[in-house]
Amino acid sequence: MTKAIRIHETGGAEVLRFEDVEVGAPDSGEVRLKQTAVGLNFIDIYLRTGLYPVPSLPCVIGLEGAGVVEAVGDGVTDLKEGDRVAYASPPPGAYAEARLMPADRLVKLPDDISDRQAAAMMLQGMTVEYLIRRTYRVEPGDTVLFHAAAGGVGLIACQWLNHLGATVIGTVGSDEKAALAKAHGCHHTINYREEDFAARVREITDGAGVPVVYDSIGQATFEGSLDCLEPRGLMVTFGNASGPVTGFNPGILAQKGSLYLTRPTLFTYNASREELQASAGALFDVVQGGKVKIEINQTYPLAEAAQAQQDLEDRKTTGSTVLLP
Repeated sequence: MTKAIRIHETGGAEVLRFEDVEVGAPDSGEVRLKQTAVGLNFIDIYLRTGLYPVPSLPCVIGLEGAGVVEAVGDGVTDLKEGDRVAYASPPPGAYAEARLMPADRLVKLPDDISDRQAAAMMLQGMTVEYLIRRTYRVEPGDTVLFHAAAGGVGLIACQWLNHLGATVIGTVGSDEKAALAKAHGCHHTINYREEDFAARVREITDGAGVPVVYDSIGQATFEGSLDCLEPRGLMVTFGNASGPVTGFNPGILAQKGSLYLTRPTLFTYNASREELQASAGALFDVVQGGKVKIEINQTYPLAEAAQAQQDLEDRKTTGSTVLLP
């Protein structure tokens, strides 16, 4: 038996239970992984609340982790016992001391990237990679708006966008978060609690707007984000921190300048083994090269996952958070 955080029903943080689970031996194409660090992400909350469905109940949640291969199943040829690996992928099950995982969803870790770093950056870092290199390929001289610039995804994005030669406008919720975002390459910060962010973006861009908005907030910022775009600009909505966008009329895109709208996911962009390896490789390159530093600003014991999730929901965290089995 091993310990894990499971849900037996959807709901608030109180439905998370730290309990014994049976892991078993790996099946064909699987490995058994002893986990050393687990990533905390908003998608974990979406699974807990039922916004995103889980395969079945009870369910161990979580989609990101790092650790050491304990055993390999039949047909697994590119991994062996003792390999250090990380992942950011379904199936859920990361909130555990040990778990089974499809081998083709695992990436070997370079020696100079720690397990905690990996658990803090795989989902958020590969999210930034597909957003700024594949959803809209940011080029030198572009000005972009990135919401939640002081969060885990945001701090990685600010650094990577700065490295690419872009001008970064970031929204934040406090002066402290504004300072943090600026320290990581954000050129203009907007405190959305005090300012109309759409009006401020227009001011910064001399009325032109930006070619792309990256929005993980959802309902609270969606319409304002559209107002930040230049004609034929791209709205990238990739999260629902304030709740999902509902009742949307596509005609608004025409009214606001023939805009484009996309709702991408990391799991679609990294669906193939080749895409996964390329995305992870690009992330490893910028981290190893010192262009992007991974900020682990909070750690919690795995048993305290409920408190960690509550703090994330309450906007009390910055950068990345890691759970320690």
